[in-house]
Amino acid sequence: MTRDIFDTLPAPERHAVLRVMPMPADANIHGDVFGGWIMSQVDIAGSIPAARRAGGRVATVAVNAFTFKHPVFVGDLLSFYADIVRTGRTSITISVEVYAERQRLTVEVVKVTEATLTYVATDEQRRSRPLPPI
Repeated sequence: MTRDIFDTLPAPERHAVLRVMPMPADANIHGDVFGGWIMSQVDIAGSIPAARRAGGRVATVAVNAFTFKHPVFVGDLLSFYADIVRTGRTSITISVEVYAERQRLTVEVVKVTEATLTYVATDEQRRSRPLPPI
């Protein structure tokens, strides 16, 4: 297992909220996965803890930060880890980290992306609503 000194692996007891393997349709002709595809998966992963905390529907209102640290290739197994970092009256800010498990001659795990997104809880009419108490 190869590690970048700045990209430590998540603790073993931490569970990925999403795991997915990009396919050829998600990449360019060289097998490099599109950044937009990764961004959409990050948004899905971030919405999972946000919707749980909101007790229902949420909408993405901001991508506060998004960093691509290493390329992602067709066949990498991506694990998305998402944590709530802040809540407001109606909003939830989520940190998402993405690790790629590359299965070449040896298994290599690298942190490929990190992002911070903000979601807002919404009602049936898609208007913002207060978060329920914990």
